[in-house]
Amino acid sequence: MQITTSKITKHFQATIPEPVRKALNLHAGEAIAFDIEGGEIRLRKAEAMDMEWPQALEPTLSEWAGEADEEAYRDL
Repeated sequence: MQITTSKITKHFQATIPEPVRKALNLHAGEAIAFDIEGGEIRLRKAEAMDMEWPQALEPTLSEWAGEADEEAYRDL
């Protein structure tokens, strides 16, 4: 087993270490998925189906797309 780490920035971003990128065959611009079960999280390369679900929901969320909503949630 190999262990590698990364720090989270103040904007909650992290660099994916090279050994992880190589193991998952990740390239810039590709999406990743987090499988969460209990207290364990598995990182994997996202598949087409992972992207289809949120894209299908996006048009239904327009009721929260007003300026008042943007202002209310801007700092989240």
